[in-house]
Amino acid sequence: MKMLEAIPALPVTDLESSIAFYRDSLGFSVEYEEDGFAVLSWDEVRIHLWLANDERWRRVDRSAPVITGTESFIAGTGSCHIGMDGVDELHGRLEDLGILHPDAPLGDRPWGVREFAVIDPDNNLLTFYERIGS
Repeated sequence: MKMLEAIPALPVTDLESSIAFYRDSLGFSVEYEEDGFAVLSWDEVRIHLWLANDERWRRVDRSAPVITGTESFIAGTGSCHIGMDGVDELHGRLEDLGILHPDAPLGDRPWGVREFAVIDPDNNLLTFYERIGS
């Protein structure tokens, strides 16, 4: 048995602005978009974005809550690690955009990677890393 691929699916509250962020700020390409779902890619990496904007959970009458799995509070709870070559170059390109995570600066980690993180408009966390050593 062998696993071949994993694709993060990140919940977002505004699909259009999220697509713009991933495309224009990070550099991903849009492969597909329809009905609250989008597929973005960069080389071999794929990210799925799905719309989590259902506000019915906020209703005052809590006796019969509506649970759909697309509640807006889910957005911003996702994260993923993206392996790459050239992590320093990407960091340099993103540094002035104000999207770097303040608690995850570029640096070498004891688990053998050089990494940094950014947050998307919904506060989903994306960590870009490059293997070092070995």
